Amino acid sequence: MTVDEVLAAHRAAGREITADGVRSFVLDHGAPDAEPVVCLHGVPASSFVYRAVLPELAQRGLRGIAFDLPGLGLAARPVDFDYSWTGLGRWAVSALDALGLDRVHLVVHDIGGPVGFEIAAAAPDRVRSILLLNTIVAVDTFRRPWMMEPFAHRVLGRAWLTTARVPVVFRTLMRTIGFGPDVPTADVDAHLRLLLREDNGLAFLRIMRSFERTVEKRRRYEAVLGSGARPVGLLWGSKDTALPLRTYGVQARLAARLDDVPTVPGKHFLQEDFPAEVAAAVSALAGQ
Repeated sequence: MTVDEVLAAHRAAGREITADGVRSFVLDHGAPDAEPVVCLHGVPASSFVYRAVLPELAQRGLRGIAFDLPGLGLAARPVDFDYSWTGLGRWAVSALDALGLDRVHLVVHDIGGPVGFEIAAAAPDRVRSILLLNTIVAVDTFRRPWMMEPFAHRVLGRAWLTTARVPVVFRTLMRTIGFGPDVPTADVDAHLRLLLREDNGLAFLRIMRSFERTVEKRRRYEAVLGSGARPVGLLWGSKDTALPLRTYGVQARLAARLDDVPTVPGKHFLQEDFPAEVAAAVSALAGQ
């Protein structure tokens, strides 16, 4: 398939929603009355990263749902939106309302972790379980990997994005840190097209400049994971050099008060190479 065909298939597989006045896009697989599993993406990604996970969840009797956060994917990119984790989390709660979802299981990845923790902190009764995939909990000590740090600076961020929007450069970055050789090139290019879209990635840069790396947020997120109010699980890509297991995986394990960190031999976007394993981990957690 060409990248245009991949993107057309992606659009055809989902639908538009509007939450809190902001238009977005959602993928929804499974029986309407099945237990809903909301999968939250990070950067530089969108609901597209869960395209293979959601059918696997449906095969396990669950309803897999993934929506685009504002500023990414097929969602709107309003200039005056609050792109902090607080703002994205607040919007995500509105998205649950727009989708008519009462209680959900969460799957969180990358900065989708802080966004999901914001949901659980604001509406604890609505979250039945949380599965963490290569994400951030100890946000006050978080350091962006070298290839993402430039995006957090105004002038340098635009220059680095200009370089990264060249397909061969983006492919190299994503295959180095993101996923293995089995992901088709057209799919890699689709990630880039979904990142840039009509604003050439400016909303993405706003997100990158809005990380809330404070002690207060760390305590808020650790309270969500360590409260014992719901089952919490981990699944980590052991070859992730962006959020390495030995640091970020261990921090997540300690916050969740778990004995170990289950792994797959994947890189940062383990959803791309191990969708069945992700779905199996969700199913096992939901069964608790």
